[in-house]
Amino acid sequence: MTVSDGGSYVNGGAEATESSTLSLDDGDIYVCQDGPRDAPALLLIHGSASSTRSWDAMVPLLTASHRVIRIDLLGHGRSGKPADRSYELPDQARRAGAVLDRLGVEHSVVVGHSSGGVVATALAEQRPDLVTALALVNTGPSLDAFIAPESAAIGPSQWPPSDEQLRRLASTGFSRAGYQFPEELLDEVRAMTSHTFTTTMRATRSYLEQRALPDRLAVLGKPLLVIFGEDDRRWRSSSAADYRAVPGAKVELLPGLGHSPLLEDPPRTATPLLAFTAIHAVRAD
Repeated sequence: MTVSDGGSYVNGGAEATESSTLSLDDGDIYVCQDGPRDAPALLLIHGSASSTRSWDAMVPLLTASHRVIRIDLLGHGRSGKPADRSYELPDQARRAGAVLDRLGVEHSVVVGHSSGGVVATALAEQRPDLVTALALVNTGPSLDAFIAPESAAIGPSQWPPSDEQLRRLASTGFSRAGYQFPEELLDEVRAMTSHTFTTTMRATRSYLEQRALPDRLAVLGKPLLVIFGEDDRRWRSSSAADYRAVPGAKVELLPGLGHSPLLEDPPRTATPLLAFTAIHAVRAD
């Protein structure tokens, strides 16, 4: 069953964005599509406490050559936030695969930002037929690379978080001098429940504790691009080198950018991504 939210809207002067909500067996998933429907598919997966909106500035740079598909993971954005469903990474990946199936996509390059890259990895493990290549943007390879925050994390007892707490949380997500992070991204955190916020964070940690991403990816044989803002304040950018354990992996460091290069400098982030997808994307039949 597909529940429409009313059609389309124009994104930054680019082609109209089609948005809808797909009703899956265990939750409603919000989906955006841009670009020609017969172009190679590119699935974009956001990070923790974020949404499809984190990709807004990137989308117009990608639609000339791709069918760009974005989803709000369960518990985030405009997707459902049920308290009685699993938020474990394999379940989030399964839902992403189900969305592509519903859309008739048989092959896709999958791009994940931060913990979205962990979901992308889980999807490639589950559905190697569906995922032709992976691009991870500032996705920590293991918990050893995590930079612990100076202040305590937001917890259920502090929900909803204050504006000051939200700004402190968001501040480590950006490093480019003079960059002002979008206020609407703070609204995405406010829209979460304390349960979905804490459970999704815990799920990412659990998945990385089980096995580091380079170890998982090395056995998959999928082309891999790793993009890392060199001044990341959440994950040590030097850890990007860990992905070189994956045969053929390409690693691109972006000086002067932090944890969110897709927001801080979309054109510079899109350049290596487009070069990668030009080689590995598969056009729809």
